[in-house]
Amino acid sequence: MPTREELAVTVRTVISDVLGTDPAELQDRTSLLEEYGIDSLELMEIGARLERALQLRIDPDDLIAARDVGHAIDLLRTRMDSSV
Repeated sequence: MPTREELAVTVRTVISDVLGTDPAELQDRTSLLEEYGIDSLELMEIGARLERALQLRIDPDDLIAARDVGHAIDLLRTRMDSSV
């Protein structure tokens, strides 16, 4: 299982690929809605890519509920811990 730091790199890379931004711009407190105006299609694409990368079923409600990038990482970490 990846560490939180490894998971954070994966999450930031996937998000930056979808949004066309630099992963270094995405910090734990970065709000994708407020700072990038992310829409539902982009969010679904991020979810699909993360599912493939992490080999984990992700509930879309988890991604929607995430306040910021750090919260999304923590939610995914919790799901990974509970799926073991």
